[in-house]
Amino acid sequence: MSSIVEPTITTTSVAALVKDTYKGKIHPDWCPGCGDFSVLSALQTALFELGLKPHEVLVVSGIGCSSNLPGYINTYGMHTLHGRSLAVATGAKLGNHELKVIATGGDGDGYGIGGNHFTHTMRRNIDLTYLVMDNQIYGLTTGQTSPTSRKGMKTKSTPHGNVENPINPIPLAIVGGATYVARGFSGKQKHLVELIKGAIQHKGFSLVDIFSPCVTYNKDNTYQFFNPRVKILEEQGHDTSDFHKAMGKGYEWGEEIPIGVFWKRTDLPSLEEHEPVLDEGGPLAFRKLGISDEQAQLLVSELL
Repeated sequence: MSSIVEPTITTTSVAALVKDTYKGKIHPDWCPGCGDFSVLSALQTALFELGLKPHEVLVVSGIGCSSNLPGYINTYGMHTLHGRSLAVATGAKLGNHELKVIATGGDGDGYGIGGNHFTHTMRRNIDLTYLVMDNQIYGLTTGQTSPTSRKGMKTKSTPHGNVENPINPIPLAIVGGATYVARGFSGKQKHLVELIKGAIQHKGFSLVDIFSPCVTYNKDNTYQFFNPRVKILEEQGHDTSDFHKAMGKGYEWGEEIPIGVFWKRTDLPSLEEHEPVLDEGGPLAFRKLGISDEQAQLLVSELL
């Protein structure tokens, strides 16, 4: 069953907002040192700096350690099914296209069981932000290989080394139709805040793949591994409108690993802009139903 979180509304104006406005009622139960703490803080800071009120934002997640995030932030929230966060987020966005809808999850949830939804959400260019906490392992189930685990990696499920090639989400997203493709690192929180702000402000599908080390089960892709390797694209003068350069940077992996915005385009309308039914009359969620109250109640009763 999906669970729904409603925000606590304590402010009425942007001027009254503080960062703690976005602090959830529940304290995160992630392992001490988990990169997801930094991602949560970066998201809260981004919402604060953008002046978005809690009731203007919906955070949707799937299943996994990182997918507990909607419970830790004061916005509307839905903790849904494994790999299905983008499907639910799509429905919510089309139901109320004035909401800022943000999907969160991990690499297994998003690129494994959720890979089909990921592909078609990008293709449709739905105006969503997708934050993937990519720890390159299944943390919730105590340390098996995930779709982004490197070849040769030894885990509980691959004691002799992983024999499969990993997914590279950056080139995949660029060719898949995403119109804002970025990568962050939880060890560079200020930079991550700017990437998330850019993703939320972008009109279209935005992916921010975030290196978020699992300090308990992944002993390969650690802070010590990433810190000397990550290089910020914005400091290198990268051209985010150049498809071929974006693809090339997306494939770089070794002594230098790029983070930042790889690809951005603003000339492709989002799905909502193509949908004529959304052109007038406001969000569907607030329109009068085309059926009687009795029929509506029957439908609701049947679904419940």
